[in-house]
Amino acid sequence: MDTLIEKSFQKVREIDTRFVRSIMDNIDWNDRLIGIRGSRGVGKTTLLLQRIKKALGNTSESLYVSLDNLWFAEHSLLDLVDYFVKRGGKYLFLDEVHKYPNWSQAIKNIYDDFPDLKVVFTGSSLLEILNARADLSRRAIVYNIQGLSYREFLNITQKTDFQSYSLQDVLKNHKEISDEVLSKIKPLQFFNDYLQHGYYPFFTEGTARFSYRLEEVVNMILEVELPLLRHVEPAYVPKIKQLLQIIAEAVPFIPNIDGLCKRIGIHRNTLISYLYYLQETQLTNHLHKDISGINRLQKPEKIYFENTNLAYTLAQNNTDMGNMHETFFLNQLSYNHTVEYPNSGDFWVDKKLLFEVGGKGKTEKQIKGANVAYIAADNIEYGSGKKIPLWQFGMLY
Repeated sequence: MDTLIEKSFQKVREIDTRFVRSIMDNIDWNDRLIGIRGSRGVGKTTLLLQRIKKALGNTSESLYVSLDNLWFAEHSLLDLVDYFVKRGGKYLFLDEVHKYPNWSQAIKNIYDDFPDLKVVFTGSSLLEILNARADLSRRAIVYNIQGLSYREFLNITQKTDFQSYSLQDVLKNHKEISDEVLSKIKPLQFFNDYLQHGYYPFFTEGTARFSYRLEEVVNMILEVELPLLRHVEPAYVPKIKQLLQIIAEAVPFIPNIDGLCKRIGIHRNTLISYLYYLQETQLTNHLHKDISGINRLQKPEKIYFENTNLAYTLAQNNTDMGNMHETFFLNQLSYNHTVEYPNSGDFWVDKKLLFEVGGKGKTEKQIKGANVAYIAADNIEYGSGKKIPLWQFGMLY
């Protein structure tokens, strides 16, 4: 027990708080039970440690613990909580809860038995809060975290303090936004850096080994999290890797299910389940014509990588800038908006806005006749009318 407490003090003491994700202010930390879901590598652990250091102080009232610690091989989470609360503990931060057997039941028991304790837990993007044995959906307030926006990347690397804008702000006031940003930096100067290595916060540890680190993240997701949380047999993980590689060769990928089944050698329903898992793990991003009626056995219309960093790492021979721009737009919009496959144009947003993504020479031909349509254009600092700089869609969160 003393080892866990000492390790918590050390991690909190060493965490850097010069840059804090904006999601920190969006979380209501007064809730008794908070869940934070997200893909590996997007900064969940950092968020917990920064919360302790900035708001609670590195005292005995707060404790950070990762549930993949070997201590739990011979001790239970309830043992830890009982010890912690009896010694004045008030705030418990549990990382990697999906690594703990029957984690949801254990957290439910903690919630019910220790009413004065506030608990924050993090887990994989595959984490299911609604559980047949322990229904946490009525107890936990759950937040989803994704990688850095372009705005956050600029704030880290250029020491700026840009605030986020709503989508309506961007659509209506893009000239004023350009004025504000250009008064401080040249946004296009750093855009390609973000596309290549700016989405995952660990780029701050150095870009030389960034692709290697990201490949490790992908392998951990496929080889550890999928077998653990989706019960994929380890022997079938190579099939999912093969599927991911096929997607990499042709993104944006329009799936031919029968052809893929023959090429990989798996059943149709299994293939579609694997596609669904890739989206759940936030390795790919799928477009459907009607997102409201989606089920796990429905074929997507088009498949992208979830973010451009993945594309540059896993599809080095297929980094066409048009593809990168569409991937960027879809990634940044998907966080707080619904994005669907349109009948014309590139993206149908919130069931009312049509977008075409392209270079600065893109015309309104593809969106002609649409009631509410815009062009997200690369390589321009200022927009005009319905043509808006693509980089501005990276300022939404």
